[in-house]
Amino acid sequence: MRILKGLILNNLVNKDLPDTTKTQGNNKNGKYLAILCLSALGIVFGDIGTSPLYALRECFHGVHGIAPLKDNIFGVLSLIFWALILIISIEYILIIMRANNDGEGGILALMSLLKRTEFKKKWVGSMVLVFGLFGSALLYGDSIITPAISVLSAVEGLALATPLFEPIILPVTIIILVILFSMQKRGTSKIGKIFGPITFTWFIVLAILGIRSIIQNPEVFAAVNPYYAVNFFIDNGFHGFVILGSVFLVVTGGEALYADMGHFGRQPIKITWFCLVLPSLLLNYFGQGALLIRDPTAAKNPFYLLAPEWALYPLIGLATFATVIASQAVISGAFSLTFQALQLGYLPRMRILHTSEDERGQIYIPQINLLLFFSTIALVLSFKSSSNLASAYGIAVTTTMLITTILLFITTIKIWKWNKFVSVIVILFFITIDLSFWGANMLKLLHGGWVPLAIGLGIYFIMTTWNKGRKILLEKIKQQTISLENFVTEILSVRLIAIPGTAVYMSSNKNGAPPPLILNIKHNRLLHKQVIILTIIIKKVPHIKQEERLEIQEPTEGFYRVIANYGYMDIPNIQNVVELLKNNNIKIDINRTTFFLGRETLIPGNRKEFGLLRSKLFILLSNNAQRATEFFNIPPQRVFEVGTQVEL
Repeated sequence: MRILKGLILNNLVNKDLPDTTKTQGNNKNGKYLAILCLSALGIVFGDIGTSPLYALRECFHGVHGIAPLKDNIFGVLSLIFWALILIISIEYILIIMRANNDGEGGILALMSLLKRTEFKKKWVGSMVLVFGLFGSALLYGDSIITPAISVLSAVEGLALATPLFEPIILPVTIIILVILFSMQKRGTSKIGKIFGPITFTWFIVLAILGIRSIIQNPEVFAAVNPYYAVNFFIDNGFHGFVILGSVFLVVTGGEALYADMGHFGRQPIKITWFCLVLPSLLLNYFGQGALLIRDPTAAKNPFYLLAPEWALYPLIGLATFATVIASQAVISGAFSLTFQALQLGYLPRMRILHTSEDERGQIYIPQINLLLFFSTIALVLSFKSSSNLASAYGIAVTTTMLITTILLFITTIKIWKWNKFVSVIVILFFITIDLSFWGANMLKLLHGGWVPLAIGLGIYFIMTTWNKGRKILLEKIKQQTISLENFVTEILSVRLIAIPGTAVYMSSNKNGAPPPLILNIKHNRLLHKQVIILTIIIKKVPHIKQEERLEIQEPTEGFYRVIANYGYMDIPNIQNVVELLKNNNIKIDINRTTFFLGRETLIPGNRKEFGLLRSKLFILLSNNAQRATEFFNIPPQRVFEVGTQVEL
């Protein structure tokens, strides 16, 4: 342990690792940092902060619960303590969060960062792509299960007050979820302001409840000694390994710390974790453990039984607010993940609504919201209790964490240039921990764990099908185009009728002349006085500066090739491109401009590498994708579409 710690600290101190975040710089005063920390509480720590509602209960009262004997209690508490220290504090906060893509975090950002590097062995690059996509697909399963288990576990506290409330637990849970998903279209800009204070109150209450119980049994702090964790496995054997699946519930939400780094920066997340969240969580878990030492029957719901009777209803209300906030965070995360995947070319265009004029990251995607809503309600009605849901919870998250650790290993060698021996030792240590949790969670497979895996596999299939189909389609379109240089030479030698105004031809090929332009010249022999061939390119970086947005070429007078570069977190907008063109002395009046777009009619082909099923799925996705005019904010009355037929 001491050797590992030394290796980690040596690399973190001596290596010049990238640490680009939005909160760097000494000019950030304490007040602004405090506001960021408070804001991060509600968004970043909502998921991991509600784990005390059910994590320890599942260890002693779940499907595979172990007897709440003193040695077992100490063993489980020791496992919880070291899981939070090793996985969240060291692996995620101190190491993984340094792997940022221009300040953005998350598994897709890490995948994009690695894809920008060159690999001598092609299979390594392919593995990075597969792992990154599958890991991100699994997060959709987490976005469905988290609202279900969190809200259910909070409302279940009513049954402790009186058994009369038991029949209304499911209806109340569903009503809360209906309200939660229906308010997504209104955005979180207003209610988001109270997220931080409510979550701050939640963590303070967690700490107070824990301290109140620990005072009566202070010997519970002995569980910090890793001896009890080791002894727990020796005494319980395979059953002890099974319990790891429940212990893992305390670190679900760890990926959110990394994924939300771009919103707040690494520093506020780190400060908030070490100063408030980690101490509050540990005090509450140890407080629950102290309660179980005094009263083993409290295992049925140790969290709520920590509170005095008079505080039960207020605590249920506060817990419900906290779980709604945690659910909001993962739902918003699903919207953000979808937008990133869409921009990177792994999902079809969807309708994206901006719910805030000030925060560009606050978006709402109706199709995703509807899918999450029906899936979450289906889970609640199918599993009926948070204990049953806990059997399905964890597989998706632990698989994503394992994938993140594997990608981290490649990062330490390819980007950070760590010593290979040090990288192997450090990553092997964390992979051993991840594999242990992953193996324990895989035992839940037949008890509902297949649900998030099935969701992840389905979304991964859709992502890869769309990406492969787009490449085939673009290759087909490319075959129909000629180089821009040849096209310009050709039209200069032909008599054409000049039309006043500007024509903007949208093209996916940044080198060739787009088919709509070729067809227009061929059939109509018309050419606008000003022609702009516009290609929108999404880069593998989060953001592109405005001054670096456009690349402009002028092969001949009145003829422009324009490439608009965007990051995968940026929102392409034709209106913005028009303004930038004006700044580059290209006069364009949008009211006298016609936008020409290609519209392909797709026919299933017989490609062996794609298959008939994938062809039909791609066509289905393509037919239901949002129109380019809406997605790029092109005035619909200024659009002219040119249809072509393409066989996949």
